[in-house]
Amino acid sequence: MKIWFSLVSVLFFIISSIGYACTGITVKTNKNDVLQARTVEYGEGNLNSQLVITPRGHEFQSLTPEGKINGLKWKNKYGYVGISMINEIFIGEGVNEEGLNAGIFYFPHYGKLKNYNPKDASSSLVDMEFVKWILGNFKTVDEVKEGLKNITIVSVEEKEGKQLSTGHWRVGDKNGGNIVIEIVENGQVKIYDNKVGVLTNSPDYDWHIKNLNNYINLYAGNAKDYTVDGQQIFSFGAGTGMLGLPGDITPPSRFIRAFLFLKTLKTPESTLEGVLSAFHVLNNFDIPIGVEYSAEHKKYIPKGILSATQWTTVSNLTDREFYYKTMNDNQIRKVDLKKMDFNNIKYQAIPLDDGNGIKELVIK
Repeated sequence: MKIWFSLVSVLFFIISSIGYACTGITVKTNKNDVLQARTVEYGEGNLNSQLVITPRGHEFQSLTPEGKINGLKWKNKYGYVGISMINEIFIGEGVNEEGLNAGIFYFPHYGKLKNYNPKDASSSLVDMEFVKWILGNFKTVDEVKEGLKNITIVSVEEKEGKQLSTGHWRVGDKNGGNIVIEIVENGQVKIYDNKVGVLTNSPDYDWHIKNLNNYINLYAGNAKDYTVDGQQIFSFGAGTGMLGLPGDITPPSRFIRAFLFLKTLKTPESTLEGVLSAFHVLNNFDIPIGVEYSAEHKKYIPKGILSATQWTTVSNLTDREFYYKTMNDNQIRKVDLKKMDFNNIKYQAIPLDDGNGIKELVIK
């Protein structure tokens, strides 16, 4: 067990060092259907993600920084579907049968969990298992807030008080509740209402909200033409109201871009339109492999990684549906939780796709 845990720790050290980013948005239809969507970027290797289906009554016990499975125990109240990262026990994003969504977003330099105390092992939950604990135990944001009071989130690895970089978390429910959970300063839990429906990575959520004020001049449409000293000044093309929109791939710029794309989006009239709109918006956040790295660094990038954006998901909280596409297959796939018997279905982890990429149409 300790050998396996060390291997996982090495992989997470790589992730926490370079190349890991996420962009999340919330889309609502004109009928107040709630959709939570996000990307996961990682350009240094394959996350080996799987589609994980977990039934009601499935029992778990968390890892601890000791390298043992001796942490918090629980039995799922609710079944869920999610996508794993690195190993099937680490769920990065998912939705449960009650329409609760949760996901982890990388949060380097700002997240700081409470240092682990072996005496508190039975109430300790490692950060990479937090999402599946939420999905298995709660049906609303308010229930999650209450449940947090009874556990301690700790790092998946800690040596001499030094922890791996952690994440912050987005949680949303079908009633429209939407929060960001951040743990800072050695275990201080901060919970923000995610009023704008956007989340990226560092800095903290409150900083991103303040940063929106720097872009108050941006708006949809065209700037007005005018004439000065006989010279007419006019727009070259559509969209001049958005001149100054940041286009780089840093978390602050992605936050601003996602906010403005989301707030100028036509309100979907159906959940299908909402799902497709969410994927269209998030297509703008695909990060091509190589963009993030210097020429010297590129020689170390593994061959065969097609894109830094490894998968994109949309969770329909209202209708309890989970949609996803991958870097190997842009076809959108759907899992309907309403059609699943979570009392009798077996726990399973299955490949996200067959890895064959583009499929040819055979015309006869």
